[in-house]
Amino acid sequence: MSEQEKSGNSLSPAKRSMQRFLKNRAAVFGAGIIAAALLVSILGGTIRPDSARDANTQNVALAMKSPNFSVPVIEVRINAQSFDEPWWKRLFFGGKRSDYRTVPYHEIAFEEGYLVGYEYGGSESVRGMPLKLSLPDVVYPIVEGSESRTDDGFRFQTVDGAWQEESMEELEAKVRSRHMSQKTFLLGTDKFGRDMLSRLMAGTIVSLSVGAISVLISLLLGVALGAVAGYYGGRIDAFITWIINVVWSIPTLLLVIAITFALGKGFVQVFVAVGLTMWVEVARVVRGQTMGLKNLEFVEAARVLGFPDRRIIFRHIVPNAMGPVIVISAANFASAILLEAGLSFLGVGAQIPMASWGRMIKDHYPYITTDMAYLAILPGLCIVLLVLAFMLLGNGIQDSMDSRIAE
Repeated sequence: MSEQEKSGNSLSPAKRSMQRFLKNRAAVFGAGIIAAALLVSILGGTIRPDSARDANTQNVALAMKSPNFSVPVIEVRINAQSFDEPWWKRLFFGGKRSDYRTVPYHEIAFEEGYLVGYEYGGSESVRGMPLKLSLPDVVYPIVEGSESRTDDGFRFQTVDGAWQEESMEELEAKVRSRHMSQKTFLLGTDKFGRDMLSRLMAGTIVSLSVGAISVLISLLLGVALGAVAGYYGGRIDAFITWIINVVWSIPTLLLVIAITFALGKGFVQVFVAVGLTMWVEVARVVRGQTMGLKNLEFVEAARVLGFPDRRIIFRHIVPNAMGPVIVISAANFASAILLEAGLSFLGVGAQIPMASWGRMIKDHYPYITTDMAYLAILPGLCIVLLVLAFMLLGNGIQDSMDSRIAE
């Protein structure tokens, strides 16, 4: 026997399974995609180009712009107290309330303490609304009507009550260096002028959270009912099996839509509805595993020692039945993502302005036959990639747990 075989035989079953998993390139690829999606979801508004909640910053003049579109913008200070939010409020579903409003412009010039020009009108050849902003109003949150001219600049009062005086040259230098920039949309904009890349990134947390909570609900119900049915048998088993068969016979999408209508439209209702339809498969698998495990020696020993049934079921049987359940949970996660996208497409899932891939397809599918088809294709590709990743991960876990597969 070779040294490699000897070292392999000395490994625990868990480590051997991990070795088999890491050798499966497809499974590792799926795990990498899921890890990247999870990272994007956790960091939320801290890494998106549009850090606002739900990446919902709209500008009609920038609607339907192609990828890598660039436009000059000026950041104008909002006349209100600063939104001093901690970074952690931008994680997950959070976002940042900006102290500035972004104004894309067509042309602009400095004239006697004012920025004068035209807003962006939708194309390089079209002027928008006339634009005239005083320099203090661009840089500081000022009290309306408090600004006045001095010999070489302005005197004004900020919203915190402080009076300030600043020269025109200083204000102009601050506007040029801090408030004027070129904004680029790497994946273009949607029909509301929102950054497409940011919306796709914001949709990741919607899909993952629906999948995670739906699977958690299905595990809580399925494991508990399946273990009880398999352990006790008899009438209890017959009754639970009857419930499983009834729920199993109803088309999943119709049942989810019915539950959603009963609970109301919304994001929370979606994962409750999806979770309540996925538990049956988990329950059937756990029931079968429990029926095979309950007569083994370690369970008989637990009974002889006088352990209560609850402890035997959930401390000894269920942990040994979780292998197939983990594989099913990966498949259920993928199904939950598809169901959420379908419900959002039908208008009964995540509601506007929440970024949902299904809703994004719904908003832009009329453009599928035009040169703007990517507006619907990109969220569709995100759904396909994430679902494929979970299926590859599930298959990889199943193969890694099968000791019959060659090392």
